[in-house]
Amino acid sequence: MPVKNDAPALPGSRAVAKHVRISPSKARRVVNLVRGLPAKEALIRLQFAPQSASEQVYKVLASAIANAENNERLDPDALLVSEAFVDEGPTLKRFRPRAQGRAYRIRKRTCHITIAVEAVQTARPAKKASGSKKAAPKAESQSAGAANQEGAE
Repeated sequence: MPVKNDAPALPGSRAVAKHVRISPSKARRVVNLVRGLPAKEALIRLQFAPQSASEQVYKVLASAIANAENNERLDPDALLVSEAFVDEGPTLKRFRPRAQGRAYRIRKRTCHITIAVEAVQTARPAKKASGSKKAAPKAESQSAGAANQEGAE
């Protein structure tokens, strides 16, 4: 699948929940909490978030992780929330009776929640260079610092 910048796409998966009966602004508050986190940590954070939208976002994230595990054969512990956003859905318009025969419009907003996860390659630690090379510059900087202190006194 071609990408805009022709960079190789990392393997991953996504999940979308449409027509969720939560205001988009309230859902965005919750989605901003988990964007860029490791998937397991994001699930834990959503589980204990006090906002009511966190339950719906939790379900979408769990679905994205399950999609990556079952469809793409990825390790769920090595997943990262790469993309998470909330779009505005259709608004249900209702009317509320008010005083003197008036009617006020009630807007019941909906949203579409999209979360994408991708596999993260674990970085291997580089081989350590010989200790004498790294120790030598420290010794020089310490002796130079000592000479500067003596000259200042």
